[in-house]
Amino acid sequence: MASPAPIANNPDVRFLGALLGDVIRAYGGATLFERTEAIRSASVERHRGLAGPGATAMELGRLSLDETLDFTRGFMLFSMLANLAEDRQGVAAEPGADLAQAVETLGKQGIPADRIANLLDGALIAPVLTAHPTEVRRKSMIDHRNRIAALMKLRDTGATTTADGDNVEEAILRQIALLWQTRVLRRERLFVADEVDTALSYLRDVFLPVLPALYQRWDRALGMRVASFLKPGSWIGGDRDGNPFVVADSLTGALARACETVLQHYLDAVHALGAELSISSEHATIDAEVAALAEASGDSSASRTDEPYRRALTGIYARLAATHLALTGKPAPRASALAGKPYAAPAELRADLVAIAHGLAADHAGPLATGGALGRLIRAVETFGFHLATLDMRQNSAVHERVVADLLKGAGVTPDYAGLDEPARIALLRRELASPRPLVSPFADYSDETRSELAILRAAAQAHARYGPACLTNYIVSMAQSVSDLLEVNLLLKEAGLYQPGDPPSAAIMAVPLFETIGDLEAAPGIMADWFALPEIAAIARGRGHQEVMIGYSDSNKDGGYLTSTWGLSRASTALAPVFADAGVGMQLFHGRGGAVGRGGGSSFAAILAQPPGTVQGRIRITEQGEVIAGKYGTRESALRNLEAMASATLLASLEPPRLSDADYTRFSAAMDTLSDTAFHAYRDLVYSTEGFRQFFRQMTPIAEISGLKIGSRPASRTKSDRIEDLRAIPWVFSWAQARVMLPGWYGVGQALAAFPDKALLKDMAQGWPFLASALANMEQVIAKSDMGIAERYAGLVEDQALADAIFPRIRDGWALAHDGLLDVTGQTRLLENSPTLDASIRLRLPYIEPLNLLQIELIKRRRAGEDDPRIAEGILLSINAIATALRNSG
Repeated sequence: MASPAPIANNPDVRFLGALLGDVIRAYGGATLFERTEAIRSASVERHRGLAGPGATAMELGRLSLDETLDFTRGFMLFSMLANLAEDRQGVAAEPGADLAQAVETLGKQGIPADRIANLLDGALIAPVLTAHPTEVRRKSMIDHRNRIAALMKLRDTGATTTADGDNVEEAILRQIALLWQTRVLRRERLFVADEVDTALSYLRDVFLPVLPALYQRWDRALGMRVASFLKPGSWIGGDRDGNPFVVADSLTGALARACETVLQHYLDAVHALGAELSISSEHATIDAEVAALAEASGDSSASRTDEPYRRALTGIYARLAATHLALTGKPAPRASALAGKPYAAPAELRADLVAIAHGLAADHAGPLATGGALGRLIRAVETFGFHLATLDMRQNSAVHERVVADLLKGAGVTPDYAGLDEPARIALLRRELASPRPLVSPFADYSDETRSELAILRAAAQAHARYGPACLTNYIVSMAQSVSDLLEVNLLLKEAGLYQPGDPPSAAIMAVPLFETIGDLEAAPGIMADWFALPEIAAIARGRGHQEVMIGYSDSNKDGGYLTSTWGLSRASTALAPVFADAGVGMQLFHGRGGAVGRGGGSSFAAILAQPPGTVQGRIRITEQGEVIAGKYGTRESALRNLEAMASATLLASLEPPRLSDADYTRFSAAMDTLSDTAFHAYRDLVYSTEGFRQFFRQMTPIAEISGLKIGSRPASRTKSDRIEDLRAIPWVFSWAQARVMLPGWYGVGQALAAFPDKALLKDMAQGWPFLASALANMEQVIAKSDMGIAERYAGLVEDQALADAIFPRIRDGWALAHDGLLDVTGQTRLLENSPTLDASIRLRLPYIEPLNLLQIELIKRRRAGEDDPRIAEGILLSINAIATALRNSG
């Protein structure tokens, strides 16, 4: 085995680490600093092979409980600062992940620019922010981190002082000191409103300024003005699946706050333009449209009589201020002296801004004719409208079934809808959808659940009327397993006026099936074929131009293991494409990915490129969850990089010729079927068929302790059951990561690789098939972060050691098979040999994770033994936070 290369010293890591050391010495004292340094040195020596594990444990044993808390905070902060330093050095950047290079690549393959433009005209790329509880850091910590990033960027320029006159390096030191003195853990569980505010901070501070700037770059790359094809989405305030705290007020509040945020952005931008466009009619020819806007503004100020652009913008500002009052019920923060008529829709505002742009262009087409701030504002209005981000609604199909049954019973249609078989349900639902008669009666006695769901639907209808139809376009149906599951949503939408019977009927909001388990993915093509076989549904879909299907990475992984989930998603996507083609409907896939590889995480760029040919079609939505949001969109620079990667990958995946011949795809697919089947049975046998595995999992991992983190508004389980089937995928993955097993990201793969007889074929597949190359690359990262030696110590937490001795060796052997099989098929002599930058990144942080694991195990032992010192519980939660930060993903 080749020895790993020395870890390249990142100068930012050294600089920030030294400042952190100064802070610990200053605020924690010399003793804490010396003990922290002794633990760090012992752990580093162990990972260099120069010392055994005993030295680290001995140094940890010298810490008092108070010192344990401070030590854990220190290691967590180092990991946070190391993450920042790596991001600045471009660790996350991927070669070829920008639109200009994608256009160049396509051009070399004979794909002309007009074909690219035609694709983008009908394209949609949407990162969708969700409130899945995997972000362990408080927003205050992230804010300090971002301030440090901004100061480091200033330092790069050679500047020694800030705009306020502070010494740059001293300002960085102060921010690190503030981090040290900022409480790491949340005291109270998050409310939905808190999650909305957090998402809005990213949309306001990052997406609003970044996307218009990106479009300017893309316009230059393509030599034309492209359509506004990349738009953000959100689930926060609309995702009710398993979250009883999301109600009608949540949806209304989320949309209102988003509207307020985007309108204030427009008001500020128009105000700034008014200050900038000081063009006098004495020196420029004024376009008739601009003159008309100026005249209609009501601005009769003597000082601006010769400044029509300023007068026109004053009128636009007055109308925007009136719009702000009409839509939010609040006056604009900076009041207008003029009375204005509210804009009825974003298109009216855009038309006024375009008139000004045309006026600037008409005046000799000089430098003022180019985009600039006005062009970016026009692009923002196109992209964000009055709603900022399209909000999805989501609910479980079982809830819809109960609500529809309640309505049908109350209306005297059928006393037992749940007792009907599928054909009878479809026939009944279609009859009701064709009838203009409403089912809801003010005199009926409905369940609380029914009343709550109806209130949400009414709120959605009111939102459409207030903010425009773009504010809510999709209704995700979790656990969709039949056509009736989708028809039930249309029936509920009909009660709110969002589905209109007719010939053809119309649906203002699209019912979107979410196929989550392995069985659901296999059934998806048949369900969608039956869906399109309904003439009224096919007419709606063709009129819209597309139908969305969501595929779930998390639950399919928990259900069938990593390899089967990954392959099942790819197979389902491939099988769906001809179903949509036969129906004459465009296919839009919504990928429900998490942050960890066990929940579909990994490189978005590589994941999109690895999609089966013909399945992207210029339209794709991807969830961005928890810690991924801060990692990808925490700064404008990282957002630019990640959004561009998403756009370029979508372009390439949509237009590039298939990389595999039909013959290769056929034999590779057959091999993957065999591999998937072996991996599936190995995984299911361990997780669902092994006696006592549930008890083993709950005692070996900190699953019980994770619930104390208060990182989201949603409960950890769908029901009160402790079955693994009912546990949400996030805590499932999170728990295994903390124990350094990371089982959802690899178990079963080793058995499959070992059992497959044709090793040469496996190597061909790993080298020549983007699907398998991406899957193995993600798994390799997980295996590199796992540690069976540490995991075995967690297994010592299991009360029944005979049970642990029976189960853990199977996990350890499975890991060895996955490790060895991966190296064999990729032709490497050690993990990450072909990815030196990622290798260095992981090896840098491993010495900082192991001591945290050892502390966590000891603290869990003490807590489970009955010690009730609150510092023990706090130490466990701090260690969970610190390990998640160091691993760079949690759930």
